[in-house]
Amino acid sequence: MSFDLVLKGGRVIDERNGVDGMFDVGVRGGRIAAIGQGLDATGARVRDVAGCIVAPGLIDIHTHVYHKATSLSVDPDMIARRAAITTLIDAGSAGAGNYDGFRDYVMARSPYRILAFLNISFPGIFGFDKGLFIGEATLADMLPVDRCVRKIEANRDRIIGVKVRIGGPATGDLGLGALELALEAAEQTGLPLMTHIGGPPPSYAEVVSMLRPGDILTHCYRPDPNSALGPDGKVLKEVRDARERGVLFDIAHGMGAFGYASTEAALRDGFPPDLISSDVHVVAVEGPGFDLLHTMSKLYNCGIPLKDIIGMSTSRPALAVRRPDLGHIAVGAEADITVLRDVPSNYVFADVQGVTRQGTRLLQPVACYLGGREMEVTHRPFEEPFVLHEHHHHHH
Repeated sequence: MSFDLVLKGGRVIDERNGVDGMFDVGVRGGRIAAIGQGLDATGARVRDVAGCIVAPGLIDIHTHVYHKATSLSVDPDMIARRAAITTLIDAGSAGAGNYDGFRDYVMARSPYRILAFLNISFPGIFGFDKGLFIGEATLADMLPVDRCVRKIEANRDRIIGVKVRIGGPATGDLGLGALELALEAAEQTGLPLMTHIGGPPPSYAEVVSMLRPGDILTHCYRPDPNSALGPDGKVLKEVRDARERGVLFDIAHGMGAFGYASTEAALRDGFPPDLISSDVHVVAVEGPGFDLLHTMSKLYNCGIPLKDIIGMSTSRPALAVRRPDLGHIAVGAEADITVLRDVPSNYVFADVQGVTRQGTRLLQPVACYLGGREMEVTHRPFEEPFVLHEHHHHHH
């Protein structure tokens, strides 16, 4: 068997197929052609990835990348290059009223795969910027279910779910009424709903109690007020019940949704996340969230095992958005591959409230392949000064 590309000697971590070991990966025609030891690489481009992690292409299930058309969005290509991501999923930047521009001017022009949750709000997230927050789900008139459903039906190739932001100024007095309308659209289209949880009201318990199997609660480790924990420091019963029902819990770090107090208490109480995402937007991109890879490193330093960190950023998001073709490296799968290095580091991580933790490891990008094509990987100046000793030369 001949290959176009062989990645030699890396640690392949593929949660979907139960693979975690040292293997070569052979790629032909944009697909995974073989996984095994000592593959014959005659005539192929060979990349020595010994000492690296070879993972399915990273999938960030919560981003804001309707770049330049919405004030909160960032450039998808810049984020993908920096964090070695192959698939970015936009979390409701666009609604039915402006999705077509997102499709034609951002998705169609990016070399990366961009999918979207469509906001139940007709104008999408229109009033979010530094020092600015105007809720897009405060009026029922702004959430026409029929328009959301029609736009989804016409764009099922890229729209993979419905999004709503619930809580505080996002919904104002409408509160759970916005969640009901979003659930109606999700129900009619047979797609999952991703709901943001902000400050109260409504309460975390009220929101999560309405979610269905396969729906996603994003910002699962947000700090108080309105965290997933009760006054006793234990995970709320309603949250556990929701997980039993099949609701998925997503990190979505962002600028307001990752608190060490909530995270560490939830992990102590045996409640890890299902999904890791960045909620990268115009404010979070400068830290402390930065991007998916940084958020993965942060949770890795919280004690979640590396193979779970990879699974939560590859296979699980792919399955959550019903794209089982993505997020794994079985023979025949699309050759979306992210190569990372797990390096010693003295990086001090911060949560959204300024609480810090001394880290010891950082995940750094080495290479990224999208459908077998090598993509550019760029520097991470906010992390590179903290990479320690022998590995430093790998970044030049």
